[in-house]
Amino acid sequence: MTQLDTILVFCINKVLHKVWAKDWSKARGVHRTIKSICKRLAKSTQACDHDSIPMSFVPQLCTSDTASHEKNLGQLPPAYMYSGIFKDIILEIDDDNAKSMNTLVKFRRERNISETEISEFKREYHGRSPVYWYTKQMFLYGMLNRALRTLDMEWMRKLGFFIRNIRIHLGELHQDQLVDFQTVLTVYRGQGMSKADFQNLLDSKGGLFSFNNFLSTSKTPFTYFVSLF
Repeated sequence: MTQLDTILVFCINKVLHKVWAKDWSKARGVHRTIKSICKRLAKSTQACDHDSIPMSFVPQLCTSDTASHEKNLGQLPPAYMYSGIFKDIILEIDDDNAKSMNTLVKFRRERNISETEISEFKREYHGRSPVYWYTKQMFLYGMLNRALRTLDMEWMRKLGFFIRNIRIHLGELHQDQLVDFQTVLTVYRGQGMSKADFQNLLDSKGGLFSFNNFLSTSKTPFTYFVSLF
């Protein structure tokens, strides 16, 4: 049942069904109302998006001084190469943000996105930072994560201006914060991964571990737990 992430039980007698639900590790809750199920499902969806970030593992052999050798380049993960090429291309494009935004809005409107979200995005985009829009719970976050996770070229082209704006903004923040942080800044993030990915991580010790996404982190330490599925 590796493709099944969450089981939500809908019933009238919550006490009765909580007993057997404890025997199922993927049973996340017993609910008596559809509203409470929807709230819990939204949280589970966010958690799946969080843990579905694509990762590439590059062996140490490919990161050595001889990595330019054709044989070593052929061992690089395709997703790692494709994302690198796309990043180089998207950062070089200098297009019209307004035109690109209208194209994105039209694309999302055809897929029944809330008009309230679309109107807010068009009205306030330039008055907020790209990081604000990425962290805001609306269509941009899920769309961008899906595009980067699946390497969907159509979606990534529609989001190209947004990806570029985030990248530029993060670079500016980095330069500004270099003045305040003279020592190494430690941040924290919990990340679930499949057993296969975890084994690839162990096998790539000394190599390169690459995330094909923007990562949200915290400066606040937390109790870390291993989530393998």
